Order: sequence, then structure tokens, then C-alpha cells
Amino acid sequence: MTETIPEVDYVSGTGIPIRGNDIDTDQIIPARFMKVVTFDGLGQFAFFDLRFDDDDEPKDHPMNEDRFKDSSVMVVNANFGCGSSREHAPQALMRWGIDAIIGESFAEIFAGNCLALGIPTVTADHETIAELQSWVDENPDSDIEVDVEAETVTYGGKTIDVTVDDAQRKALVDGVWDTTALMKSNEKAVRDTMDSLPYVESDD
Repeated sequence: MTETIPEVDYVSGTGIPIRGNDIDTDQIIPARFMKVVTFDGLGQFAFFDLRFDDDDEPKDHPMNEDRFKDSSVMVVNANFGCGSSREHAPQALMRWGIDAIIGESFAEIFAGNCLALGIPTVTADHETIAELQSWVDENPDSDIEVDVEAETVTYGGKTIDVTVDDAQRKALVDGVWDTTALMKSNEKAVRDTMDSLPYVESDD
């Protein structure tokens, strides 16, 4: 059975602003929630320690606000996703509902883990991001359109230029971002290559 990998050249949805530089993966998904067999259910624990106090009572955080509960485009600041390389961080964000992230900059491994899930991480300068975060605060029900191929973001009737890493853009637009599915869909070619290698023994 051939697996098709969807192209991700365009994402649209309402936004949620997450302010602060150097937000690391431990803040995105605390380590105690990583003792799971699968990633299912991680979404409810995204930003848990920033969202709840020691008695599990909600704190002031955008992800606790009803106006952002259906948001799918996160707007962040600089060096987002730094710290450990845990892939649970983008997994938690995806399962909370995030389809794309716009920010000033991203930790390289975090961006790579997002790419493996088909989540674009696009960048713009500080002033542009601050303006977009303010707009999202004022317009929580309005859509943000992320054009990965054209490297633009459109909101509130205006279009701004953003940057998408060249390799990321190609992988998303060409539909080759899911390397596991890509290998499965080319199983015969993989097996043929394996059989042609003198140092690989087949069990068949």
C-alpha cells in the first residue's frame, strides 16, 4: 500500500500569541509528562506549568483563554523551542491544535522536529512579530494565512514577507517532509538498494 504525504504549502487559522524569548522545550512539555508509550494525549499537557499552579488551578495564560481555544497558528518570539531535543514538544503543540508557528527564531532541532510533523516554522523580525501578536490579541477570531511556498503571511488585510528555511520549504511544498512515510512508499526501491549492497544480508 502506497502512503501519500500531503503537501503543506498553505496553512490558515486563528492565532494565539505566546510571548517571551528562549521558551524551552521543558516549558512546552514538562519532563514528567514524557513517560508515555505514545504521543496521544500530550496536547492537554502543553505549557502545563505555565498554565496551572501546584493545585492544578489555571493561571493567566493564552492557552487557558476561551478566545484562543480553537487557534491553530502560534505566534512566538526569539529562540523558541531551545533546550533539549525532545520531540514531545512539537508533538504536544500539534495535539493541542497547532498547525503552524510564526516567530522571530527557532532552535534548529525544534524546527526539524516540527518539519517531521508537517508544521511550518516561519520567521520574521521582532517588530513584525510584535505587531502580529498585538493584532492577534485584538482579533482572536480572525484568520492568519501562512503561504509557505510564497513565504508570506496575510492577516487583517495586509501581507507581510516571512522567511522559510529553503530545505524546509522544499520538503513541505513537495510533500516529502514525512521521511518514514516516504520510505514506506518507496519500499521496493529501498529493498532493491539493500539487495544490491554486498554487505547487507537479506532474511528472505
